[in-house]
Amino acid sequence: MRLRSNIVVIATRNEGKVKEFESLFGPKGYKVRSLADYTDLPDIVESGTTFAENARIKAQIISAHLHVPVLADDSGLCVKELGGAPGVYSARYAGEDATDADNNAKLLQALNEIGPAEGLPGEDGQPKLLSEAAFVCALTLIDPVANETIEAEDTCQGYIIAEPRGESGFGYDPLFYIPALGRTMAELTVAEKNEISHRAKALRLFLDRLPDQNES
Repeated sequence: MRLRSNIVVIATRNEGKVKEFESLFGPKGYKVRSLADYTDLPDIVESGTTFAENARIKAQIISAHLHVPVLADDSGLCVKELGGAPGVYSARYAGEDATDADNNAKLLQALNEIGPAEGLPGEDGQPKLLSEAAFVCALTLIDPVANETIEAEDTCQGYIIAEPRGESGFGYDPLFYIPALGRTMAELTVAEKNEISHRAKALRLFLDRLPDQNES
């Protein structure tokens, strides 16, 4: 695949996501823009029942409107003890205008109501684990001029802990603990997160298929 532009619009206004994408696209010579850089954009109704469907909807609508390559992601948290919730509703788990703190509070409340899962690993110095969980990211990149589409999906496995830890990241990162690292996602540096995060892993699946703009 070869994009007809060195500008890629990320279909989000989330500054945290934009920074992650910039750190991955930048070395290949692509300039990243976000929805915050444009006005009069069409409304998007994320009516899909899966992360992949929602990513495709966003990429199709925005790329058709702007006529430039658009990368859309739909990502979220799937918690085993909650039957996969919040899932595609992760960003609005506690309501349409919910903050990260609101969503995290509701998640902990839901898990505390049912109690910790049985059989979870536990070691001295390790935070209290409540449930297995996975971050999931589905990506769709559409170049309307070249009529090209790339889709990818990947996950990051971990556990939800009883109390938030860390000041970095966003969303559910302070509650998402990775035993192999002994830290939550919010305690990782950007570089460390880009090694293991669901979003970075999904993006790498098709970044290798893009030409390096620095060499063109």
